Amino acid sequence: MPLDPTTARNLVSPIYDALTRPGEKDVEALIKSVTSADFQSCGNEGECVGRDAMIARFKGLADLVPDMTWTIKALFVAGEDTIVVRGEATGTPVRTFLGAEPTGRSFRTMSIDLYTVTGSTISQSYHVENWTVALRQFAGK
Repeated sequence: MPLDPTTARNLVSPIYDALTRPGEKDVEALIKSVTSADFQSCGNEGECVGRDAMIARFKGLADLVPDMTWTIKALFVAGEDTIVVRGEATGTPVRTFLGAEPTGRSFRTMSIDLYTVTGSTISQSYHVENWTVALRQFAGK
């Protein structure tokens, strides 16, 4: 059955919830509630990690950018099994992040995420974030 926008939003929302102030959440439970056991998260073609590695990365953000928020700005359903999200990440790094020392300045950047749904869970994601812009904003580079 094709995805409708409400079902799609319900599927991906826990991922963005896990990325928003991750130190205050049960990141593992949120991610596992919507992803398959063999879930793959791909940042670049051929550079994919499994669900447990993604959970660890999300948890690690709590120490680096504790006030991180990640919001869904737009959501589209493509075909029967694909969800596309335009997201926005904001935060103020308090430790070395993306190779730069904290400056007290914040960042705001866009992300594009493509999710594949298999059955009733997300089985794969491809994501692109504009970290170059974020780095310029908070590090002054």
